[in-house]
Amino acid sequence: MAISEAEAIVMDVLWRDATPRSAEEILAEVGPRQGWQEGTVKSLLNRLLKKKAIKADRDGRRYLYTALLSREKYVSQESKGLLDRLFGGRVAPLVAHFSEQRKLSKKDLAELRKLLKELDDEQP
Repeated sequence: MAISEAEAIVMDVLWRDATPRSAEEILAEVGPRQGWQEGTVKSLLNRLLKKKAIKADRDGRRYLYTALLSREKYVSQESKGLLDRLFGGRVAPLVAHFSEQRKLSKKDLAELRKLLKELDDEQP
């Protein structure tokens, strides 16, 4: 299930606060920043419902929306897609690309070394 960039903005609202949110609450949070009107938010919510990324529960005369797709699963899908599309599924060229495009900080390098050591320790 592919989530568009606009849909991901709506999902971020639902992921940030695990409590169900109405379309009006979502609009109040993202509308001013994105320049979106109520119709835009409702269209995005309907697309997410069709993709089964969210669910809607009736609450009186309105619906409350809750994420079904976890942020972790979304990030996993997106990162795998990026890796496959741009780097042939290989991590080393991705890291090399980012190190060339953006100077890695000492903290970034330390975290990468730690991760590599942990991965190396897990190998038989």
